[in-house]
Amino acid sequence: MSHDALRQLRALHWLPASSPLLSPPLLDWLLEEDSMTRRFEQHCHQVTVELIRESFITAGEIPAEAEFLPADARFWLREIVLCGDGEPWLIGRTVVPESTLNGPEQMLQNLGTRPLGRYLFSSSTLTRDFIDPGQIDGLWGRRSRLRLSGKPLLLTELFLPASPLYRSSEQG
Repeated sequence: MSHDALRQLRALHWLPASSPLLSPPLLDWLLEEDSMTRRFEQHCHQVTVELIRESFITAGEIPAEAEFLPADARFWLREIVLCGDGEPWLIGRTVVPESTLNGPEQMLQNLGTRPLGRYLFSSSTLTRDFIDPGQIDGLWGRRSRLRLSGKPLLLTELFLPASPLYRSSEQG
């Protein structure tokens, strides 16, 4: 499951927020400015993380993402499944330039099974440059460049079929 979902995540087709494909209930989820972990917690008892991969990679391994990040030689890659009550709801892929990983931001390498949102949204230095909604194979996703103390990272998320995003958008 995770390999197919990761392939879909990397192949998302990006849309402008003004796209007629994006209903208000979908946009409410896809343009969420706060922590998606916190949003998911409103729909389940427990949000957990299944770690797929954490490692350093080269810029050549992230051609689509590299254009949004500084030209570092190495990047920290973290790929996870975010689950609500044990059910996979979201695949997340975080790409962090090595130059971002100094000072308190070194913690990004040690999150393990802790949700990224718990770390990011506890920081008073967090800002967001943009959120791009995307779609592939009937699934929705988004990418966002965030900054901690002005230092960038790129987060791409694919909402899996069991995600509450799809229940909410059906009601809209």
